[in-house]
Amino acid sequence: MAEQATIEKGFERVLGLIGEAAGIDLRRTVDVDALREQFFTGGSLIDWILDHVVVAERDFGANLAEKLHLIWQEDPLVDTANADILKSACPPNIAIKHRALLLRAELGEDSKRPTMLEVAHYDPFSTIDRQLVRRAAGCPIKWILSPRRKVLAGLQNFYGVGGDIFDDLLANRDWDSEDYNFAEQINVIDDEDEEASVVKFVNQIFNESLKQRATDIHIEPMRNDLRVRYRVDGVLRRVPVPDNIVALQSSVIARVKLMAGLDIAEKRKPQDGRIALQVGGLPIDTRVATIPSIEGESISLRLLGQEKFTIDRLDMFADMRKQIDEILSRPNGIVLVTGPTGCGKSTSLFCFLSALNSEDTKIVTIEDPVENRLEGAVQIAVKPEINLTFASGLRSILRGDPNVIMVGEIRDVETAEIAVQAALTGHLVFSTLHTNDSVGGITRLVDMGVEPFLIAASVRAFIAQRLVRRLCLECRVPGGDYSEEFLRKVGFPVREAGRIYSANPHGCDSCGHTGYRGRTAVYELFRITEKVQELIVNGASKQDLQRQGMLDGFINMRDYGWRRVIEGTTTIEEVVSSTELS
Repeated sequence: MAEQATIEKGFERVLGLIGEAAGIDLRRTVDVDALREQFFTGGSLIDWILDHVVVAERDFGANLAEKLHLIWQEDPLVDTANADILKSACPPNIAIKHRALLLRAELGEDSKRPTMLEVAHYDPFSTIDRQLVRRAAGCPIKWILSPRRKVLAGLQNFYGVGGDIFDDLLANRDWDSEDYNFAEQINVIDDEDEEASVVKFVNQIFNESLKQRATDIHIEPMRNDLRVRYRVDGVLRRVPVPDNIVALQSSVIARVKLMAGLDIAEKRKPQDGRIALQVGGLPIDTRVATIPSIEGESISLRLLGQEKFTIDRLDMFADMRKQIDEILSRPNGIVLVTGPTGCGKSTSLFCFLSALNSEDTKIVTIEDPVENRLEGAVQIAVKPEINLTFASGLRSILRGDPNVIMVGEIRDVETAEIAVQAALTGHLVFSTLHTNDSVGGITRLVDMGVEPFLIAASVRAFIAQRLVRRLCLECRVPGGDYSEEFLRKVGFPVREAGRIYSANPHGCDSCGHTGYRGRTAVYELFRITEKVQELIVNGASKQDLQRQGMLDGFINMRDYGWRRVIEGTTTIEEVVSSTELS
């Protein structure tokens, strides 16, 4: 009873300190019984508070440090010059498990073993964690209190993704075996225990990519390293990985190939496959492509299916959304989305198809490859080896009495002409073209060999788009160093200069210190009106077509982008770099 009373008294004292530091009465704002259970079972009270209570972590931590007479560092910095010494002072699995970020070491006379370590942590009440770290380090520790997000991010940057399992994984390898020459070995995972570790390591790569909102993962062998990069908001970011990861290069690549159902013994030819993942109950469809290189197999993974396809996802301005809705209500015609690879054309098409998807509408698609799944639609993958091309597949689709057809891309005159005939015979057809702008789609079809009068009669609209990065709303800064001359040169309305926002050069934790978080599209919609139809039939120039489009209300992508800048969504630099001045 006395021991129980002592523990309860300790809990009450800790509860009071945490409440004072957070500036709130915890007894009135949280489930104290849940917090007590966390305390009595050895869980982290700080984790519980940060996960369940809205507090400013920086102020909370600083106040807590002051009350406990601890040193507070808002941005703990690791002495990377002595990284090897720090990593050897405490095993990665101990440091990561007990959330201890080693910052600096004082060295003894031999300059190898530390006589004191400076370590950042975020939970001053977790005495067990500190004791275990102290025991593993074997020397006195000077504890620094820092924000949780800084400690966890620092651990990942220092040890790399999967750093807590990497030492155990390496320890299980037979370094004297012939398998040490990984450039020569077949990528087969033989050892069961090691396979479990590699599985965990690869899973951590996937998990971390989703946390960072990545759309692609690139695993690339190099001479003395294995580089892992995520594409986030269209920009590649290198991911820190454990030292000596190259030692397990073949095992990691083999694991990914096994997940994708690829031949792990075939390293000379490119291969394509898919991985069906489920993370946190969310299905993620992953497209996998391997490319043989002189240093080994490079793997690219495209993460799909993280968001639902709806028109709202396209985030169009109301006036353009109204025009799109009107076009989608038409029973027939062709709608072509144009732009370079990676600008979101497929996403737009599937959002359009989702808006039309219903029990009384038959939708058939032919794609190369089938990237996104649309429940209720018939989706066909192009297979040139059996002569299933866009053109031959489109002919078969028409015999199946569809209402809506989507062709992944119009690449040749044969496909284009079949699509035109489908539109003229009462079908609504969607497809893509690789052109720089919307008006250029007309020229592209003519160059393919499609008769101008068929273009005028069948096409309803050309939609061009580009992706621009969104400003981080947590750290964006008003204004920007732009001269009036520059603004006029790029076409920005000078009268709106006072409404410009810029990216914070240092960023914040929310955006990964990039100043940007997420992407949105800038569009231009060129509708084929009666006047435009006459110009197409008469062989008018691109300039004449664009001029008529302006009279019909056409807005080019750059002007659309300026509207995004004025509302504070993106920056002038993003719009200029992604659009052409028309």
